[in-house]
Amino acid sequence: MSTETEQKQAVAYKIRLIDMKQGVNEILLNYEDAEEMGVHPHDRAKLLTAHGEKATAVIDVSDTLVKKGEVGAFVEITGCCNLKDGDEVFIFPSSRPASVDIIKKKIAGVAWSREDIRTMINDITAGNLSDIELTAYAVAIQINGMSMEEVAWLTESMVETGETIEFEKCPVFDVHSVGGVPGNKYAPITVSIVAANGLIIPKTSSRAISSAAGTSDYMDIICNVEHSAKSIKKIAEEVGGTLVWGGGVNLAPADDDIIRVEYPLSLDPHGQVLASVMAKKKAAGINYVVIDIPVGAGAKVKTDDEARRLARDFIDLGERIGIKTRCAITYGGQPVGHAIGPALELMEALSVMEGAEKPNSLIEKSLSLAAIILELGGVAQPGDGRALAEKTLKSGAALKKFREIVAAQGGKADVSSKDLKPGKYTHEFISPKDGYIESLDNQALIKIARAAGAPRSKGAGIMLNVKRGNKTRKGEPLFTVYSENQRKLEDAKSLGFTLQPVKVEGMILEEIVE
Repeated sequence: MSTETEQKQAVAYKIRLIDMKQGVNEILLNYEDAEEMGVHPHDRAKLLTAHGEKATAVIDVSDTLVKKGEVGAFVEITGCCNLKDGDEVFIFPSSRPASVDIIKKKIAGVAWSREDIRTMINDITAGNLSDIELTAYAVAIQINGMSMEEVAWLTESMVETGETIEFEKCPVFDVHSVGGVPGNKYAPITVSIVAANGLIIPKTSSRAISSAAGTSDYMDIICNVEHSAKSIKKIAEEVGGTLVWGGGVNLAPADDDIIRVEYPLSLDPHGQVLASVMAKKKAAGINYVVIDIPVGAGAKVKTDDEARRLARDFIDLGERIGIKTRCAITYGGQPVGHAIGPALELMEALSVMEGAEKPNSLIEKSLSLAAIILELGGVAQPGDGRALAEKTLKSGAALKKFREIVAAQGGKADVSSKDLKPGKYTHEFISPKDGYIESLDNQALIKIARAAGAPRSKGAGIMLNVKRGNKTRKGEPLFTVYSENQRKLEDAKSLGFTLQPVKVEGMILEEIVE
């Protein structure tokens, strides 16, 4: 149908901008207009601007927010069609997307075809599905799963609908953690070691969703983490590496919409996890990736068997889409290092690059992941990567490279741990008795750090004084909570007393007298 014909069949409305994000293309019609058009909430409408731009939008209805003859345009549809207050647009009813019936196939347990998946991802990227429909997608694959063939098609479709980066120099490396363990601040150290040895490692990272800090949450304290695909390529080829926010560039954009509806229901479909990680790596031009899989009672992955299954699936998917994949199953039963929260984590990572010999868990993890990449890249022989990684760290070459990366991303060329300050409001939790640290509850520590303000408040978080197996005496500090706000500190204190995240046991568990 031509634009001229569509305009003749459609009704003209005046745009009223609504400064709210809905997550999908959505418009708001007056109740009377909706009745006259014969549409209801969650139906679809086609929107055509006077300058010829088109979009499909989900309909919502109001008696009061828009007048008859007006259409409310939320942020997504406004940006997609370049709308301004008072613009004239033409609107007419539209059929629901084909993706709705495709989602119902999976609900019924029927496998998807490549074309099914491509259609769905195109609709998700275009904002054509409502949150209800997106949630149905996530629930369907959570319950009925996907074959590895379906996961590969999903990954490829997610790549096709966004930007991609192509590097002149190859091969290109990356490292990614599936998360779930607090204080997992290996990235600045590992990336700097790898880049200092002449390999290219353009690391794109996330911001925290349910944790106390993602890599981008602490890196943006000292430099700009929002870069275009062109800028990421330029920086990586000039200095060897990046530590940037993946959300700042349009890599596999459907993933962000899917994550948004998964989060409220704590959904984590296995196939979507695989596709989410690998689509972003493929789009970023990665040839080799090392996947860190922390395993333990307080991590996302609870058992060794679950970790091995996930590792095998990552490797299988990598083979299908052309990325050489290695997986490292790491200890996730307690935090990595002692610091949890943006500023505290970056201080700890920087102190290690500046020469600190502790914390051992952070140093060992960072060196071990770097060693795998150095051996994959051929700059170290098999078995020699660990020694080269340690030499690079101890010589100061990693710190020098980290500062080059920070400067290339707009930060200070001489950044140091002394530049970082934790929140000024603090509370120290002390040991109730003599004994040994039996366990640390990862999820409880994350909740307390978030209550203190992390990751939004950069200085908020936790500094641990003890780790599992350490000896402690009554009255000695177990951990300190930091906050930038007195009220949030009180919230964190209250939660800390309730959750008791550090468990102390005496040497005598029980005394039996008879």
